[in-house]
Amino acid sequence: MGDNGAAPGTRDVVTTVLGFARTLRHAGVAASPDRVEAMLDAVGHLDVLDPSAVYWAGRLTLCGSPDDLDRYDAAFAAYFGGEAPRPRRASGAEQPRVAQTASLGTGEGSEEGGEPSDLATRASGEEVLRHRDVAELTLPEREQLRRLFALLVPAAPMRASRRRSPSAHGSIHRARTVRRALRDGGEITRLAHHRARPRPRKVVLLVDVSGSMSPYADALLRFAHAAVRARPASTEVFTIGTRLTRVTRELRLRDPDRALAASGSAIPDWSGGTRIGEVLKAFLDRWGQRGTARGAVVVVCSDGWERGGADLLAEQMARLQRLAHAVVWVNPHKGRDGYEPLTAGMVAALPSVDHFVAGHSLAAFEELAGVMTRA
Repeated sequence: MGDNGAAPGTRDVVTTVLGFARTLRHAGVAASPDRVEAMLDAVGHLDVLDPSAVYWAGRLTLCGSPDDLDRYDAAFAAYFGGEAPRPRRASGAEQPRVAQTASLGTGEGSEEGGEPSDLATRASGEEVLRHRDVAELTLPEREQLRRLFALLVPAAPMRASRRRSPSAHGSIHRARTVRRALRDGGEITRLAHHRARPRPRKVVLLVDVSGSMSPYADALLRFAHAAVRARPASTEVFTIGTRLTRVTRELRLRDPDRALAASGSAIPDWSGGTRIGEVLKAFLDRWGQRGTARGAVVVVCSDGWERGGADLLAEQMARLQRLAHAVVWVNPHKGRDGYEPLTAGMVAALPSVDHFVAGHSLAAFEELAGVMTRA
């Protein structure tokens, strides 16, 4: 090992903790860099081969409120595999010892240069799984990925509303400033400010469930379920194939598997053909033009294989772009090396697309969530 290098075992532990912290953040736990550093300090003084020790080190350093505990347990079980150690009252000075090590300096680590722990190996496998194409996963890997999908909490894009609220900064609230001056004998001693109160922007997901998209339909609907679960009042989900089907109500079920089963029962054209232009026109005529798509972030999830007319698709995409705040197109094939959007559907749609992203892996869906938020 060079002077500036780190032992392989130390690198494995650091990579594992950083990956776990990223999973926690997607689950809604504010695992800040300071908290992550505290966990690294803690595990440096513990036996990283002991899942219970790692569990308590993270629980005491990464969680900032009681609301974080359930999310932490679910993330720990999903990321490291198996079941999280059951939270229990530590005997003697077990918990204080872990808490104390979190405040100490960086220790020597665990068996420097030794073999990576089983826990770190499983976590490294989870990190690899995040970047794997969901169409190429085995059944056990799909099951593991489903647990990670359940931890996704896509943040809603926000917009300024007409309602305003008091603020330390922003435009001057003249009426409140004058009223305060009248109470102070007519002298303006302090300016009152207010600013627009942010509100969630509508999100609409159009998920292609045709035959060519069947390897990715489950993952796309799980992402849609996570979006609906995060913002049920401002999120709408439709499936597209040979017809348009609204599945928002089915995806509002809390359990992901039950929600997908209900959606599957409601979709009559699962694994059928694709007529994106016609279905998009039906959506705009019935829903979009009446307000669903107005000012919304519209996410179209499809590979662009169009059996209808490409001219109709181009016309309806231009119409959609005029209504929506932003149009995002998710194509699972974009994540493959050497991919070029050469199909007639993609060529027709892309001029009206604001963001073109991949949708083939969990990491790609996390990136999609960020694109939706920034849009």
